[in-house]
Amino acid sequence: MDFSFNDEQKMLIETIRAMGEKENFKQLAMDIDARAEFPHHLLGKFADMDLLGMTLSPQYGGGGAPALNAVLAIEELAKFSPMIAAPVFESNVGAVRVIDLFGTEEQKQAILPGVCRGELSVSVCMTEPEAGSDLTSLKTYVAEDGDDLVLNGQKVFITGGGEASHYLVYTRFGDIPGYKGIGGIIVEKDMPGFSFGKQEEFMGLRGMPSCDLVFEDVRVPKKNVVLQAGDFSKLMLTFDIERCGNAAMCLGVAGGALEEAKAYAVQRRAFGRPICEFQAIQFMIVDMAMKLEAARLLVYRAASGAGQGLPSVYEASLAKCYANEMVVEVANAAMQVFGGYGYSKDFAVERMMRDAKAWGVAGGTVQMLRITLASFLFGRRFDQRPGK
Repeated sequence: MDFSFNDEQKMLIETIRAMGEKENFKQLAMDIDARAEFPHHLLGKFADMDLLGMTLSPQYGGGGAPALNAVLAIEELAKFSPMIAAPVFESNVGAVRVIDLFGTEEQKQAILPGVCRGELSVSVCMTEPEAGSDLTSLKTYVAEDGDDLVLNGQKVFITGGGEASHYLVYTRFGDIPGYKGIGGIIVEKDMPGFSFGKQEEFMGLRGMPSCDLVFEDVRVPKKNVVLQAGDFSKLMLTFDIERCGNAAMCLGVAGGALEEAKAYAVQRRAFGRPICEFQAIQFMIVDMAMKLEAARLLVYRAASGAGQGLPSVYEASLAKCYANEMVVEVANAAMQVFGGYGYSKDFAVERMMRDAKAWGVAGGTVQMLRITLASFLFGRRFDQRPGK
């Protein structure tokens, strides 16, 4: 098992670090949080650096790189802020990968090149008011009408809502019950009957577009179907790639918090000496590093499998679950190292603590991931429905 990076991956990491210094991403991260504004100006810069769509198929403008490369880029950028890493996340491990893997030639030609140029974006639309962890209970549905599908329903907490150009909507086809009736279709932003709710205001990830989507008799051409009813297994395969990206965000936030805590422990003095000389602080920093490194190994392993197009559900769930809890623990410890200053908005660890809390909810809660993992460990499925 090889744990070393190749020359391309080393150069990728160094290039992003150099860009972060040159563009003063630390200050940008503070500005984004204060204003709650998405950093649209980064799209062109990231496109010029070939960071957008680096994992997508080369014939459509992508880089054809393994998923691990995207994870490394997301991690490095998220050390500054998940908002800065968001464009790389969405263009490499988000819903666009579903189109790249399973879309028609027409769909790929229409969307993927624009994503790689930073001109288009694709938002994944799963969660509903009564269907989050239980995706098989989706109520959004389409009915056939000639050459079109008529879409009705509502989605909630949709990242990119109101900003993305395209929406990959997971919906029920007709009245087919359970997972066998669920497929995915592309809905374009300006389609009649498609509207958006108010933008959400979250504790962290300020500036990330997120809102409800409302579909009222939206006519969608049948050619926009990406996943047919019953292709639920394909949905979950690509969802596990996205979970690797979620976990990479955790690595970045935790890595940023660790760097801030180390630097502060050297600079801050108490009782006549730097606090890094006190064993209590040393143990806290070491524990932070151990948890981060353990999570990093799990995430890199899962991403390496995803890079082959065959992510392991077990490995991706394990990595995301551990990373989701690790980032909160590490960010919390960093705040403790800072003492009272850690609770101040003048210092980055306060924002990192708020951002850390998001990932254990997004993309599958840690509780649901544990149920998935238990199914693998016991070799049987555990149905959460009453009487099952």
